[in-house]
Amino acid sequence: MTQGLKPPAHTARRFDVTIAGDANFDLLLYGLPEHMELERELLANDMALCIGGSGAITAHNLSALGRRVGFTLAAADDEFGRLSRAQLQGAGVDLSSCVSVAGERTGVTVHVQHQATRHMLTYAGATFHLRYEDLNLTYLADSRHFHMPSYYLQSALTPHIPALFAELKRAGVTLSLDPNDDPAHMWAGGIEEALRLVDMLMPNEREACLLAKETTLERAIEKLRRIVPLLIVKRGAAGSSAYCGDEEWHASAHPVNMLDAVGAGDSFNAGFLHAWLEGWPLEKALAYANLIGAWSTKARGGTAAFQQKESLKALADVWAENAVVQSERFLKSISLRDVESCL
Repeated sequence: MTQGLKPPAHTARRFDVTIAGDANFDLLLYGLPEHMELERELLANDMALCIGGSGAITAHNLSALGRRVGFTLAAADDEFGRLSRAQLQGAGVDLSSCVSVAGERTGVTVHVQHQATRHMLTYAGATFHLRYEDLNLTYLADSRHFHMPSYYLQSALTPHIPALFAELKRAGVTLSLDPNDDPAHMWAGGIEEALRLVDMLMPNEREACLLAKETTLERAIEKLRRIVPLLIVKRGAAGSSAYCGDEEWHASAHPVNMLDAVGAGDSFNAGFLHAWLEGWPLEKALAYANLIGAWSTKARGGTAAFQQKESLKALADVWAENAVVQSERFLKSISLRDVESCL
């Protein structure tokens, strides 16, 4: 059995991964009822304010896992923007190619956390104003891999993403795409052309169906796996799956006591890209990504679980235990250098 799309070889390039994406702040409200009546003051029982945005969470957690990450974002000169960039730089993310956006504010997403579901209310702010002509393509191409999150939320960049992908492909950079949601619910904007250029597509189940314009996940997978070299589908409590041509791999979810699911998919992306760049077999990479996604739910928001050395050490211990349990299947030997390098 082959192991699907192979990662690029180690090179002298500056970064392991570059990202052009969104960075905002997340306001999380807990304990609100599933049905929220109008004109009533509904009380949350807890709250948190933390760095957010698919691009920022992926960049932060990739860097926390020891990867060299360059992140381009639209940077507003306000308090939330400065706090966001400080947290990213504190994790080791390079922000030297950020694009200053005058007169705009940093975006905010309010996550209303119900018992089993959530509402997400977003003011995109500066994220809407990252333009193709403002990107430093030399910077983004000085990397083994490029990851694009939030395809539709970056509205000024969206029409030009296929052109960006083509430029990076010519520079020998592999590409991954996490589309996230389309607020307009159109699922157009040239994404079909973009899909033909990516090496790896990383949707969740709902996004896979909407991208493929199919009503069932099975039909969506069948269509998308014929378009992209490597399809990764995040399936929540059902784990995750990878598809390459006629081959497929599956890994069960890692059990965890979840506080909230904010950024779990972005953390999964960080874990998978890290493992894939290490050259791990796809089943092992999926298992590691499931753990990283689950680990993020143990703390408020998408990055808090990766900000403390104690948490990262505990993560390494859990992965080592997982390696022992699964050794008969696919974890024959394992080095913890990938996590310990950031301690």
